[in-house]
Amino acid sequence: MQHQPQNPQNGPDGKPDLSRRRFVKTTAAGVAASAAGIGAWSALDSPIVTAAPKYPKKAGETLCQQLYYSFNEEQRRKLCFDFNHPLRSRVENNWHIVKPRIKQILNADQQDLVKQIFMSIHSEQYASEVYRQFMEDNRDFGTSAVAMFGKPAKAGSKEKSKFEFVFTGRHTTRRCDGDSVEGAAFGGPIFYGHASKSFNEGPKHEGNVYWFQAESANKVYAALSGKQQKIALRPRDRGESGTKTVKLKGTTKGLEGIPVSDLSKDQKKLVTKTLADLLMPFRKKDADEAIKLIEKAGGIDKCHMAFFKNRDIGKDGVWDVWQIEGPSMVWYFRGSPHVHTWVNIRDKA
Repeated sequence: MQHQPQNPQNGPDGKPDLSRRRFVKTTAAGVAASAAGIGAWSALDSPIVTAAPKYPKKAGETLCQQLYYSFNEEQRRKLCFDFNHPLRSRVENNWHIVKPRIKQILNADQQDLVKQIFMSIHSEQYASEVYRQFMEDNRDFGTSAVAMFGKPAKAGSKEKSKFEFVFTGRHTTRRCDGDSVEGAAFGGPIFYGHASKSFNEGPKHEGNVYWFQAESANKVYAALSGKQQKIALRPRDRGESGTKTVKLKGTTKGLEGIPVSDLSKDQKKLVTKTLADLLMPFRKKDADEAIKLIEKAGGIDKCHMAFFKNRDIGKDGVWDVWQIEGPSMVWYFRGSPHVHTWVNIRDKA
């Protein structure tokens, strides 16, 4: 079964409704089918993946608090930093934020807390698929590396404190910050990706956890007129250069691709659906904040959408690489030779 997007409806003002309620309403029906379809792969061709842990009942911030106050002196020395340390804002496609892996420095209970935090910052419907991605790409959850910036407040304390937990590994940069980082969705730039079955995926990206997002984006391209497609299709993508990949432009001038404001009502619905699919793997709290910041910057009408010729796997005209970019956001999906996705959404550049 393949993912079948449904077009979201417009809001009371006749414009595409980017509210979380609308996003959930228009996508929830497809989540279960999505997970089943995307999760199907040959057992003979895939590595053995440990079953995903149960979705935690506690919020990620509470779990971060528990983890921090379980650290001994050596663990704090190696894993904890000042909140304003520059390392906190870094994002990469394959890295470890500190040298020690969690299986080398954390005890079993602490490693379980890290696993629970990881699960908690993704949507309950999609967390198991994201966990599968991490295990296929990293083979061992214990090879992840984490760092804590600042200091979570103690349970029941009224003191104000800033903190951010950062989780890293191959194809992974994730954050949990309790809204400590003001004006930034997800607590700052994040990265997600997947190489399913092999480094060089085929045109259909069988088994890839995130390929349904590209299928959604390509429905936008297919709905464009010939003239619009020429504007949207660009010769070369931005490429990757660590944190610089998600540098924000702060203006609509010079953004690649077609302005979403130039699209018809039905075409805008498809763009909104793509945004819903992009947010699907993440918890409601973070998705809500992302939507709020996109709206604050002028909504999808201030964004451009671009597709890129230079990395078309199989030369089939199904664009493996594409992006949605606005003055203070970028969501860059590089699906060749496998999926790499760079995200940065802020209230201002």
